[in-house]
Amino acid sequence: MEFLVITGLSGAGKSRTSAYLEDMGFYCVDNLPPEFIPRLAEMCRSGGRYARMAVVTDVRGGTSFDMLFEALDKVKKSGGTYKILYIEASEQAIINRYKETRHLHPLARPGEELSDTIRREVMMLTELRGAADYIIDTTGLSTAALRARLLLLFENGSVHRSLSVSLISFGFKYGIPLDADIVWDVRFLPNPFYVNELRALDGRDALIVDFLKKSPTTEELLRRLRDMFAFCLPCYRDEGKAKLVVALGCTGGKHRSVFVAEELYRFIKEDLGYAADCRHRDLDKI
Repeated sequence: MEFLVITGLSGAGKSRTSAYLEDMGFYCVDNLPPEFIPRLAEMCRSGGRYARMAVVTDVRGGTSFDMLFEALDKVKKSGGTYKILYIEASEQAIINRYKETRHLHPLARPGEELSDTIRREVMMLTELRGAADYIIDTTGLSTAALRARLLLLFENGSVHRSLSVSLISFGFKYGIPLDADIVWDVRFLPNPFYVNELRALDGRDALIVDFLKKSPTTEELLRRLRDMFAFCLPCYRDEGKAKLVVALGCTGGKHRSVFVAEELYRFIKEDLGYAADCRHRDLDKI
């Protein structure tokens, strides 16, 4: 069980924090009234998809934080555990963010300066901040830096889990996948289509694999692709990318692209240790 309560100042970045935690495998619930927390904590204890849960609760609920402490006390008494993550930022940073988004502060009163509203919220949350297990100040913190901080706190520094790679083989004759971040054309490799006994097979078949691996061009391409992904995947990860879609195309999407996608999939998952999946979009097309 991993039950996390996200709270803190309005405009400090709780929603973005929640989104990053969701990428890390947390089941996230935003703007939760405190009275529902014990019920969700019980769901978390039951395991499965709710084994890692993060709930955002703050002044938008319009209730006293005494209710939050009462709810958390119920969680403890029922045998559950929790951690509190408090998100804050400087007064000026929050003012700038509200100016940019033109949103209304949830505690705003008619005629009250935004700075006074922020100070009032700070006072309201003093006790809650003191009870926090983790405090993150997002003033001047880039989105990538915020994500890295969350990874250190909740993934034990296991950054590989923070990026997943989807490999897709496709045929150019059927169009390029629209969701691809990287498109690689492998039509320069030897084409098994022109070998009668190989034409009906696909790139996963041992005969196709042997045929393609006999080519020095194929081996050189795989070597260079492995080097490229070993270099660039940590860069994508450090910039805060959660998912990378790599599309590999040949003419019909049956032989060469399937073979290269499978080879890269094994390398990225087994050798580099990233979460990865592989699918062949056009394998069954004529």
